[in-house]
Amino acid sequence: MGGAEFPDWIRSKLTRKKQAETLKNILKSKKLHTVCEEAKCPNIGECFSKSTATFLIMGKICTRNCGFCSIAKGAPEPIDESEPVRIAKQIKQMKLKHAVLTSPSRDDIDDGGARFFARTAREIKKINSSTTVEVLIPDFKGDINSLKKVLNSDIDVLNHNVETIRRLYPRVRPEADYDRTLRVLREASGGSTGFPVKSGFMVGLGEKKEEVVKLLRDLKSTGCRILTVGQYLRPTLRQLPVFRYVHPDEFKEIENLAYNIGFDYVISGPLVRSSYKAEEMLSSLTRNNIY
Repeated sequence: MGGAEFPDWIRSKLTRKKQAETLKNILKSKKLHTVCEEAKCPNIGECFSKSTATFLIMGKICTRNCGFCSIAKGAPEPIDESEPVRIAKQIKQMKLKHAVLTSPSRDDIDDGGARFFARTAREIKKINSSTTVEVLIPDFKGDINSLKKVLNSDIDVLNHNVETIRRLYPRVRPEADYDRTLRVLREASGGSTGFPVKSGFMVGLGEKKEEVVKLLRDLKSTGCRILTVGQYLRPTLRQLPVFRYVHPDEFKEIENLAYNIGFDYVISGPLVRSSYKAEEMLSSLTRNNIY
């Protein structure tokens, strides 16, 4: 990503990778991956400097080809069964209060990797009893039995991103389905035992204001109560171009709309990503007895 193309409100806030080198080297030595690196997150310096990372489990190759994502596409490697324990030990070493797990889509696995999500969450809790665990899951092709494996594991937050408005799905998420995403969120909200269900989307891909409002109402109708909204930034020239850069005032407007519709917690801003300030979010909800 070249800084010259960015408007001032984005360029001035980008934190570069120098702050991240120490933790990156540690994780590399342990053969662990983060979505922060693979998806070229603009907050990598800020988060890594605070020893915060979103672990990318089940390898770093995705079976889908979303237009916005820079994670490698192709035939994934076999799952490393030692990974859950290694992640749990690394979290203990890092003294993380809140751990986030995500994965590439693994449509090559019968349950989409749901069992592995559940096992990793349990291993984390086994040796980090006070650490809260958030999972950012793929759609498991809409298989509810797979989803239930994750819902019934020892997690504290379930996140599944809608990513964009319905009209843009064929271009942005050609192998996903808008209604299937809503069904996953609805099932998670109805089948959970009281933990927060979260989703997020990007702006700047060509959506209209009325479509964003419709998306907010659709998400709220599923029982989803937590929301992140950020600017789409083109990771490399292989991904979709940015349609426009959304001004911070518009992000504030989206945040206000979401609260008016009934969401419990909203983080909306140009550099916001799914796991941005995730620990602060959960702490706030717990402190205010919302969950």
